Parts: sequence; structure tokens; C-alpha cells
Amino acid sequence: MPRPFARAIPHSRLAAAFLVAASAVFVFAASLSTPLRAEASQAIPPGGAIPPGGGAGPPAGLAGPVLSVSGSGETRAAPDVAMVRLGTQAQAPTARAAQEQVNRATAAILDAIRKLGVPAAAIQTSQLNLGPVYSNPRGSDAPRLTGYQASNVVSVTLDRLERLGPVVDAGLGAGANQLEGVSFSLRDDTAARAAALTQAVAQARRKAEALAAALRLRLVEIEEVAEEGLAPVVPLFTKARALAAPMAMTATEISPGELTIQGGVILRYRIAPCPGQGPCNGAP
Repeated sequence: MPRPFARAIPHSRLAAAFLVAASAVFVFAASLSTPLRAEASQAIPPGGAIPPGGGAGPPAGLAGPVLSVSGSGETRAAPDVAMVRLGTQAQAPTARAAQEQVNRATAAILDAIRKLGVPAAAIQTSQLNLGPVYSNPRGSDAPRLTGYQASNVVSVTLDRLERLGPVVDAGLGAGANQLEGVSFSLRDDTAARAAALTQAVAQARRKAEALAAALRLRLVEIEEVAEEGLAPVVPLFTKARALAAPMAMTATEISPGELTIQGGVILRYRIAPCPGQGPCNGAP
């Protein structure tokens, strides 16, 4: 008995299956050939020499190993500018009365200071206060207003330090009952600060060289230098009050001493290992 013929497949389905298979082969072949084209596109230096490591370096923007060290230095110098803060404080039943007392005393203080030859531009009001004064409550009692307190403090800047003591005495003699303190400074600290920074750089360099020698590293170059903000050490008389100045007093003696000017830096070195067991030179 003759075998039945298999069901015939339409020509359109055969054509579609063929196209799908051909596309898959093409994509596979393309994926194989892409790395070869990428490798072939790498640039080769003139002469055909390929750098060590196949020309691959560290990613862009990624720095090599670094060593950071800090250093500090200081110099001393005699001050040539002084500032003294002095004033008066008063208390009265009313705000107007308290402020009036302070105004009269302040006017007398300023007049006495100007008579010493201190120019008006060197005198500046630095503190002016007026406020209520309350009694301390006992138990459940509410605070009670007892009066008002007013104060006025002026700052006097002097470039002749020998006037410092006489200015304080003149102010106290004219009615000042507050002495806020005395401070000293330099009119121009450029030279002193430069000397301190020079010491700071030398100290930082010695630290870097010591660390590099101990770790067998080579200091290639300085990548970054940053200055640290160190404030000068200024001698300052502590706050004092002369609430009851005597009629006759010994002249005030004030010694300016010296100022300490500090400087600091941070150095960042690019480093590399020393070659083999030989000497490791090349510190910048």
C-alpha cells in the first residue's frame, strides 16, 4: 500500500524561516569580529614599538600615589601697634539718668585722651549698652525692675607705645571704671610671616625626606602646596575693672613684649618606588 505523502509546507513559510536563520548567523559573526576590529584600531607609536603593558596607562584623572606632609614655623617680633579698651558704666533708677551719667563720664574720658595728642581717628566707640536691671526673685516672687544700667567703651589705637600707660591713667582719672584689656599687633607682618612660612616649608620637606627614606620611596615632584591658616599669638591683658579708682595712683606700666607669628604649610609629593636595591635619589 503506498505511503501517504507528507503535508507540503507553503513556500512563504520556508522563506521566512530561512531569513531568520540567516539573520542569526550574521549577528553571531558580527559579535566575533568586533573585538578584532577594536584591537586593530589601537594606535601604534612610530617605529612599531609598543609601550610596556600594551600602552595601557592609569585611567584619565586618576593620580598616582602621593605623600602628604605638614610643617609649621614661627618667628618673634616686637609689636608696633597697641589697642586699649576702656570706658564707664553707671546705674540709675531711670534709663535717661543712667545714660546721662555715662555720657558725661565718656566725654571727660575722651577729652583727657585727646589732650595727650591722640588723634580723633584713633578713638572709636566699640561698645554702647543700655538695659534694665531686675532684683533677684525669692521663692515664687516675680523679678522686680530696680533700675537701668548703661555703659560705653571706647577703643584707642596707638602707634606710639610709650603713650599706652598715660592713656590708661588719663582715662581712669577722668572717670573710667572699666578696663577691657590691651592688645598688641604689627602694622605690617609680611616679613615676619614670610620667615615663618620658610621655616614651615623646610620642616615639611625634612618630614617628607625622612618618610621616603624609611619606606624606600622616591619623591618625584611636588604636586600641591597649601598654606594653613595659623593666627598670630597676640599677648593680651586680661579684662579688668577699676570700679573705684583712687584719687592718686601710681603710673601704669605696660610692657609690650614680643609677638609670635606662626605659619603652616601642607606639601603633597608624587612618589614612586626606589629601583631595586640601588640608591634612591631624585628628591625635589
